[in-house]
Amino acid sequence: MSGRLPGDEKAQRGSRRHIRGVQPQRAARSSWMWRKLSNESETQRLSPCVTLLLCSLYRSELRCEDFWQEWKGLLLAAGSTSRSKPPEDKDSEDPTEQLEEDREDRQCQQLESVCYGLGSFSSCAAARYQLAALLLLLDAAQIPLEDCYVYDPVFSTGERDVLRKLGLTVLTKNEEGKRLATKPTLFFLMHCGKALYNNLLWKNWRKQSLPSMTIIGNSFNSMRDRAIDREFERDYSYISQAVGVCEERQLPCPPRFTDVFSDTAVITFPASGVNRLPQATWAESPEPQYQHCSDLEIIRRQTQS
Repeated sequence: MSGRLPGDEKAQRGSRRHIRGVQPQRAARSSWMWRKLSNESETQRLSPCVTLLLCSLYRSELRCEDFWQEWKGLLLAAGSTSRSKPPEDKDSEDPTEQLEEDREDRQCQQLESVCYGLGSFSSCAAARYQLAALLLLLDAAQIPLEDCYVYDPVFSTGERDVLRKLGLTVLTKNEEGKRLATKPTLFFLMHCGKALYNNLLWKNWRKQSLPSMTIIGNSFNSMRDRAIDREFERDYSYISQAVGVCEERQLPCPPRFTDVFSDTAVITFPASGVNRLPQATWAESPEPQYQHCSDLEIIRRQTQS
């Protein structure tokens, strides 16, 4: 997840918003320091304290951007789809049992989140903006910070400490994207490799699991359009099949954030689309192996010999 810090004139205006009411001399020094730290971070890791400060500043900046309101609306619309349940006839049920089921339903409907492949956000401004966007999305979807599970093999000890200080739950095992959604789950996979998406789909390749997933990440349609059809269907068969049943809502991306948020979509799996797949689709779902992929974009779990 490489990218230069979007900025220049608009970023400077944004930084001044965060220090409104400060004396002009101090404001100038603060704005200069922010740019200095951001530029240095492209070539070296920042300390956890400075990283936390910049994440807070980036989050405030994104919140003031016009496109963020559109993101928020699209996410909430997608989230309501993944949390919806078919109505049931409860007229004949015992009132006590109905209250207990309602309580369990509310617990089931609470979203959780999983973030893979965030990158080294202490040394990459684009990754910090993506972390800031993740925090804003969690707040918009009312997902408790501790219910967001994050993992990237490249995280340093300091970066893991930063994520814990933010309140997120850091996974210690490389799941390779193979996580089953047992409840409505928001997956944040910004600019991850195709294998990670394919693994996630394989693990959830059942009628009950796919509708519980909401993915914020690369457009499946764009992946297919950039690939050779035969190779795409062979190597990434689950993405290939999902293209026909998922719904994509393209997220707007201002030009200055192209390196950070380009080609990003909210992807959902309505039950009506999932049910169109033939029954044989669910009967045979082999685990992906990728033996023909020479440029696999995933860090695989190390196995002990």
